[in-house]
Amino acid sequence: MSDRERRDGGNVRPEQDKKRGNRQVIAVAYCVVLVFLTMIGYLVRFMVQDSSEVINNPANKRQELLAKRVVRGDIVSSDGKVLATTETDKNGKETRVYPYKNEFCHVVGRVWNSKTGIEREQSFPLLTSHVNPFKQLSNQLQGQKNQGDKVITTLDARLQQIAYEALGNQKGAVVAIEPSTGKILAMVSKPDYDPNTVQQQWDTLVEDPEGNSALLNRATQGLYPPGSTFKILTALEYMRENPSYSKYQYNCQGSDNFGGNVIRCYNGERHGIVDLKSSLAHSCNGSFAHIGVGLNRTSYRKLCESFGFNQSAGGSFASSKSQFVLNKKSDVAEAAQTAIGQGKTTITPLQNALISATIANDGNLMTPYLVDRIESVDGNIVKKYKPEVRRKVISKKRSNQITGMMRSVVSDGTAGSLKNLSYPVAGKTGTAEFDARGTSHAWFVGFAPAAAPGIAVSVIVEGAGTGSQYAVPIASKLFEEYLGN
Repeated sequence: MSDRERRDGGNVRPEQDKKRGNRQVIAVAYCVVLVFLTMIGYLVRFMVQDSSEVINNPANKRQELLAKRVVRGDIVSSDGKVLATTETDKNGKETRVYPYKNEFCHVVGRVWNSKTGIEREQSFPLLTSHVNPFKQLSNQLQGQKNQGDKVITTLDARLQQIAYEALGNQKGAVVAIEPSTGKILAMVSKPDYDPNTVQQQWDTLVEDPEGNSALLNRATQGLYPPGSTFKILTALEYMRENPSYSKYQYNCQGSDNFGGNVIRCYNGERHGIVDLKSSLAHSCNGSFAHIGVGLNRTSYRKLCESFGFNQSAGGSFASSKSQFVLNKKSDVAEAAQTAIGQGKTTITPLQNALISATIANDGNLMTPYLVDRIESVDGNIVKKYKPEVRRKVISKKRSNQITGMMRSVVSDGTAGSLKNLSYPVAGKTGTAEFDARGTSHAWFVGFAPAAAPGIAVSVIVEGAGTGSQYAVPIASKLFEEYLGN
């Protein structure tokens, strides 16, 4: 013990107590300041970003208050067509009107019996008014409502009509996307309903005696086996694992056995000696099952998930997750089925469109979106939505390579009728069996022009048969409408 400590009786000096106490006070002060700054940051974030999401929740009573002061705004297509508007009669009664009736019912949505579609996702902007402040004040003094903002969508009204008419009375869905941005140009689902009369139809729609599921948006929420359209991803994984993929060969005899499971080509057709390109062009099941059992299943799963499987498709609208369940514990039979788009794999038409659009966009997966901008009734831009790259999935070189193979599906394979267009199309047909009787959904996914894609499409016709016979003609009409011929 030092002399000073002896003089202090071995006790800690008061100066040390004071310093220790100061440090504790400073530490507490820092903690209080940190908590305060965190609260300020949260409040700022809430006011700038999260508050609109909270208010936009259909359960939020704030919307009812807004509706007493604001006339719900219009929803408009990218080409200026009014898709939803509010009409007010001489007694002041407001009615939401959908001029195109059934054609946009799933994507635009409805306001009765729960909000859906764009009506739900953009409810707060539609009930917000950015008209001239002096006019707003004048309307309030006179007891009149202000006009809500307009939601300008990415939808092309004419393309939507063509898709709707082309699908006809068949069940299914059509999605069209601008590959470079992720803008959804058209989204059709059938069976459908008239949102103008949904209140009167509600009991029948809910009871659904014919099993039509007309309230379901099949484009974003319907899950289907992808059939041979999935061979695009199987081919990509094989190319990634095998740099010498151009040397691949398989001798197709019409059927083959994989782990006790017999895989047959359509109608038992024998394709003979095929390479990877001709396997895709002619949709050879035996060849792709042979490829699938030899793939690294962990790597295969990662590729599929990078394209969007097992996760949300993105965007602000409701969508189902496409499912890829193959893993390193899966047996040979399951691997063979998965590689040809059967087995337990399921996909939404939107996700299938995004896969095609990603290849068309040099391997960049975009976030899909339906709203281009919000405008005041005076035409001033309130908010503008911009394209967003979710991730880089594959290289531009690889995109060009698989595009060349998808071109062969049109030039030499199962989508040959698209050769009649005046520009090259890249695509893939699919015939997806979904029951024990072998009933099949018809698929087509693809984009055009192949060298400078302006549109990517996904078409499914439920229970129809082959993709080349039922889905390709619908896709052709969309290409012709959007790109001409």
